[in-house]
Amino acid sequence: MDVLFRNVLVLVRGGGDLASGVAYRLAAAGFPVIITELPAPLLIRRKACYGTAVFEGHVTVDGLTAQRVQSPAEALATLGEGRLPVLADASGGALATHLYGDPAVLVDGRMAKTNLGTTKDDAPLVVGLGPGFTASLDCHAVVETNRGHNLGRVIWNGSPEPDTKTPGLIGTQRARRVLRAPADGHVEGHAEIGDLLEEGQLVASVNGHDIRAPFRGALRGLIHPSVAVTTGLKVGDVDPRANPDYCDTISDKALAVSGGVLEAVLASQAIRERLFR
Repeated sequence: MDVLFRNVLVLVRGGGDLASGVAYRLAAAGFPVIITELPAPLLIRRKACYGTAVFEGHVTVDGLTAQRVQSPAEALATLGEGRLPVLADASGGALATHLYGDPAVLVDGRMAKTNLGTTKDDAPLVVGLGPGFTASLDCHAVVETNRGHNLGRVIWNGSPEPDTKTPGLIGTQRARRVLRAPADGHVEGHAEIGDLLEEGQLVASVNGHDIRAPFRGALRGLIHPSVAVTTGLKVGDVDPRANPDYCDTISDKALAVSGGVLEAVLASQAIRERLFR
């Protein structure tokens, strides 16, 4: 993808499902985008997450390839080659903000449901995704991430809908579609992301405890086996729509949220001054 707006560097904190949708949308629109992730990210939809490059070195989602990088110089070179740089940053993006100087836009897409330290001073435009942020207080804009009428809406003053603590409806299922760790340990997969599962089929195990499919569907995501998990942690997702194509592409929700972020970027006076100066 061509980089048109070279003077508007975007730093996306997080390489999960929603953050990857944001990175894709902004890169497709011509913005240079750098992603930061944790060294061992808790990614579920790994085939649709640019953060997977932390584990695999590189990953391609919807035709755009992300590559793990080790330095700012390598990140800039990667951008010049048309790929998304992904930096494993244990500081949660604070290190990258320092290394890359002055990003014009910072998007906190870590979906922690609480603010992990992002402030309005981090960039001329700071955008938070979902609960935990208050526009005009700790960021300039928040994009609604809760499914429903307001999904993807840009909030310039105030907070998004609170965390419902309930998984969103996919097809006919909510909470049952989420697979959780039955014990502490590491996830050993017995099925691949995208596989069609039958109800009761063995999907994975943790420390000798089985995880089975709760209904017929496609395995939408499964946490990487190198990541240590704790009892009750979300480690997988089964999609009742049973379409394998939905497992390795950016979701409808992520595209809606990313549209809100793009709107915020283009509506920001601080960014317009950079675009047209």
